[in-house]
Order: sequence, then structure tokens, then C-alpha cells
Amino acid sequence: MGIAMNLKIDGHSPIPIRRQLTEQLKHVIESGGVARDQALPSIRELAGFLGINTNTVARVVEDLKQSGYVEARRGKGVFVAPAPPVRPAPHLREGFLQDTVMRAAAIGMTADDLAVAVLSVASVRPAAVQETVEVLLVECSPPELDFFAGQLEAHLPVRVDKVLLGDLATVARQKQAGRWRAAVTSFCHLPEVERLLSGRGVPVIALLAEAHLETLHRLAQLPSGTRVGVASAAVATAHSLEHSIANAGLPNIVLVGASPAQGARLGRLLRRVDVIVCSTAAAEWVRALAGPAVQVMIDDRALDRRAIEMLAALLVRQNGDRPAAAPPAGQRRLSPRASSGRKRRRGGTRATVRGQ
Repeated sequence: MGIAMNLKIDGHSPIPIRRQLTEQLKHVIESGGVARDQALPSIRELAGFLGINTNTVARVVEDLKQSGYVEARRGKGVFVAPAPPVRPAPHLREGFLQDTVMRAAAIGMTADDLAVAVLSVASVRPAAVQETVEVLLVECSPPELDFFAGQLEAHLPVRVDKVLLGDLATVARQKQAGRWRAAVTSFCHLPEVERLLSGRGVPVIALLAEAHLETLHRLAQLPSGTRVGVASAAVATAHSLEHSIANAGLPNIVLVGASPAQGARLGRLLRRVDVIVCSTAAAEWVRALAGPAVQVMIDDRALDRRAIEMLAALLVRQNGDRPAAAPPAGQRRLSPRASSGRKRRRGGTRATVRGQ
């Protein structure tokens, strides 16, 4: 069974990495992302996927054991506890939220107004970004650039500047660094993008790694010695995914290689593997050549919700450091206590992303 996990560690956050991961795993367990009595990924898998020290992950697991969320089973691993700590039932939370939204609507607040006000009052982040800003997106193929740019622009008030990884060095030299408020890239491209943008004052966020942890967990369940290959529409993407899997250090699999998702090269790879990992976009071509002897495992990267929140928090924090723009005529700017009739002084507030 796959695991619906959505984890992201922000190395620049003032919140310790141990606390970030602990709170995120609690949220995953509470929300049913990992079912009761189901095994968690191993410490090594988690550390490899997130790029953090195994000792840190081990301490997180110990924290979860002490608080009753997980239990260790000798020789089998770490499992979600049969009865983890109880929080308010989902239907109670849903009822509370619906009631709150209705009350807000009664005094003229939209759902967006309410969300911004709650976050402001809770000091999670200051007021919303007031204008569309430009963000750099770096990927290794045009289809990925187009897809993820559309998703980013749908989620946030940003205008995406799409650049292929191979062109980034040239583009970064030609354009002013101040044009980009942040750069976004895949988890596996993060070190390279950070290196190419070093000294330009552009923070880099790994945004697109949501599905990989589930894939790693599925790979970890395969028999020892399983031969695994990787295919994708773009060969650079295939190599990136292969690199992500290799970094996890799974002892039970043998990585054979990576290939574009069609042509003679794919055929040669399929003859040498037991399992092929590919995206949905490449699955039709892969299945046509693979036949029944090769297991096809789908790994679709998708926008990582927690990383989107980090990008939003970063943009909001930057917006708080800039002069506030006047709202358009006829548009009321929401203050954290809009219903009280009192004005509050606006000030910079440090934005952090907390584990839910």
C-alpha cells in the first residue's frame, strides 16, 4: 500500500529540523496519510529523501514513540500506533470551519479575507502579497516547465519565468538578479540551482518532490536484488529521478540505468530490469514495450503543498519588507481585526511554516 506523505524540510527556517519533521509526521498520521498499524518508511529512506542526517530522523522517531504516535516492532520496523493520540474529530473541525465561514460571510468577509485574517492573527504570516511578483522556475524539460508554471500561477499571485536547467547559467548572467523574488526547482536539482544562483540574492525552494517518498517506500518493499530502471519523456528527467532513488540508498534494489521513454534505448533497458519507474506521461510507451514480465511503477511528481506554503511565506515576508502599495480604488484592505473597527499599525512579521 502506498503512503500519502507530503514532507518538506526548510533548512533556512528558524524552526529546528527535528521539530519540522516531527510536526509534519504527526499531521500525516492524524490526517490518515499513514493508516493505523501501517509501517512508516525506514529512517534511512526518510533521511535519504529529505536530505537530512539519519540521527535527526532517529530522534524524530523516538519523539513520536514517546508521544504515542508510533511503535517499534522488533525486526519489522516502525509502525503507526493502533490508537494514536486523539484530536478533535474531522466532522467537528469541518462543522466549526463551515460555521466560521458563514459568520464571516454575514459581515462581508470572503473566504480569502478570512484565511488571511486568521493567519495574521495567529502570526503565521503577515498580510497577503499585494502584487504579482516574478518567480524563476527551473526544470530539465519543456513539458515540465509548462505544467508546473501553470500550477504555480494557479496557486499563487506570481508570474513564472521558465528556464531550462541547461540554460540557467547563461540566463542568470544576462538578467538582473533582482528580477526574481525566488527560484523554484525540483528536489534533485536544488544543489545545482543554488550553485548557479549563488551570490545573486535569490532564495531557492525545492517545490516538486511530493510523490517520490511514496515511490521510495514501494521500492523498499521489493525483494532483495530487484533490478530497477527509470524512464521519462526527457532523458534529463529520467536521470534526475534515478539520482533521487540512488540517494535513498535502498539496499534491496539494484539501479540498472535510466532512459527516455521510447526508442531502442528503452527496449534495451527493459530487457535488463524487473521493475521500471516512470511517469504517467511515459507509461503508455513503457507498457507497450515492457510486457507482463516487467512491473511498471508510476512516479508522478506533483506540487508539494507544504513547499507551496513555504514559497508563499517567503513572498509574504519579502512583501512586508517593501513599501506597501495602495489598494485599488474601491478595494478594502483587510486588517487582522477587520470587524473591530479599530486600525492597527502594520509592521513586518517573520513568516514561518509550521507543521500542521
